[in-house]
Amino acid sequence: MKSLKKQRRIQVIASAAVALMISVVLIGYGFSDGINLYRSPSQVSEAAPEPDEFFQLGGLVKEGSVVHGTGVAFDFVITDGAAEIPVTYVGGDPRPDLFSEGQGTIAKGWYRDGRFEARELLAKHDETYMPREVVKTLKETGVYQESGA
Repeated sequence: MKSLKKQRRIQVIASAAVALMISVVLIGYGFSDGINLYRSPSQVSEAAPEPDEFFQLGGLVKEGSVVHGTGVAFDFVITDGAAEIPVTYVGGDPRPDLFSEGQGTIAKGWYRDGRFEARELLAKHDETYMPREVVKTLKETGVYQESGA
């Protein structure tokens, strides 16, 4: 009788340990896609990431750089005043309504062969908004100036 209780305890502990390990692996896998690092064009120019690394690139859309392609695809340049990165939007959604030249944006995608392939674009949601990461980067390069509102 005593060995049966001991055996049952060992089975319960082993099952709990296996369940805990599976939970940790699933949580880690879930977070691997959810963690997106933000980089400025200067940071990407200094140290190019691996071609399979998904990250966010933020800055200003350079004036005169938007070139319309076929369908929803288009090209543009993101700059922080110190460096410029050419971007090709390859996502399936149309360009955001408030996406325009000279405005702040964040593109999510991969940097491959000297070009950023954006899968998703985040644009401002009103005339005064700019993502705080972009503001911080532009302040560091001396491009951003506070609006007098």
